[in-house]
Amino acid sequence: MTPAELSRTVAHAVRRAVDEGALSVAVPERVKIERPRPGGRGDYATSAALQLAGPAGMPPRAVAEALRGRIAGTRGIACVEITGPGFLNFTLAPDTSDTVVRTVREQGLRYGGGSPTAFRSAAPADPRLGADAGRWDALVGGGDGLLVRRGSNPLFRVQYAHARSRALLRNARDLGFAPAYEEPAYEEPAYEEDGFAPAYAQDGGPAPTCEQGSGTGTGTACATAPPPGRSALLGALADYPAVVEAGAPHRLARHLVTVADAFLEFHISVLPVGDEKPSAAHRSRLALAEAAGTVLAGGLSLLGISAPEHI
Repeated sequence: MTPAELSRTVAHAVRRAVDEGALSVAVPERVKIERPRPGGRGDYATSAALQLAGPAGMPPRAVAEALRGRIAGTRGIACVEITGPGFLNFTLAPDTSDTVVRTVREQGLRYGGGSPTAFRSAAPADPRLGADAGRWDALVGGGDGLLVRRGSNPLFRVQYAHARSRALLRNARDLGFAPAYEEPAYEEPAYEEDGFAPAYAQDGGPAPTCEQGSGTGTGTACATAPPPGRSALLGALADYPAVVEAGAPHRLARHLVTVADAFLEFHISVLPVGDEKPSAAHRSRLALAEAAGTVLAGGLSLLGISAPEHI
C-alpha cells in the first residue's frame, strides 16, 4: 500500500459514502496523505475528514467515522484510527514492506513513473558547475559546495548512495549470494500504557496494533531489532511515487536525499561480517539495498543527473 494507493482508497471511500447517502459532498480527485507528526499514530495520516466537514455540514469526527467504516478491512491496511479533531491515521499491514520492495524490483526504473521532460525543463544546467552540480544547484541550491566530495554535499550523498548500492550487489555476488526478498520476522515491541512504542522501537518496529480503531497497543518485548535505517528507507521508497506524481523537481531532489540518507544508515548491515555466512536476512537486506539503488537511479534520471556505478 503506497501513499498514492492510500489516497485513491480514501477517495473511493468518500465516493461510497456519497453514493450511500452518508455524505453530501463533491468527491475530491486526490486526497493528501502525509506522515504523522513525531509521536503520532500509524504510518500515514490524512485531514480529509476535516476538509470535508464544512461542505458536508457535519462534525469532522462524524465524517471521519463515515470514512473509517468504508476503509477498514481494505487489503494492505491493518488499522484505521481517528485522532484529534478528526484525523484519520493508518497503520499498514505487516507485508507492506514486502510489497514495496517487490514492486520496485519488478518495475525497475519504471517505478513511480514520471516524465523526464517535465522535471528537466525546470532546471537548466549551470556550465560553471558542470552538468550534474549545475542542475542540482538550480533546483535546491548549494553552489560551489556541490563540487566537493564530502558528506555535507547532498548531491554527493545521493550519487554515492547509488554507487554503494551497486557495489553491495557486486560484493554479494563475489560472496556467492543474490538478492531475494523475504519479509523479516522482527518481533513486535512492547507498548506503553498510552499505546505508543518506546523510543528504541521507533525505527522498524511494527506500528501499534488496534481493533476497530481503538488504538490499544499490544506486543511483547523486542528480542530482534531491525537494522538501523530500515523503516526509514522502506518509508522513503513507498513515498517516492507520490513525490514523482507531484511533479516538483526541487521536491524530488530533496526526497532523493532522504532515500540516500536512510540507505547510508542501513547499508552497513547488508553484507555478512567476519565468518558469518550469508542468510535469508542478508538476501532480504540486499534486495532492499537494490531497490534503494533503483529508486535513486530513477530519480536522478528524471532530473537529468547521472547515477554513477563507481565513486
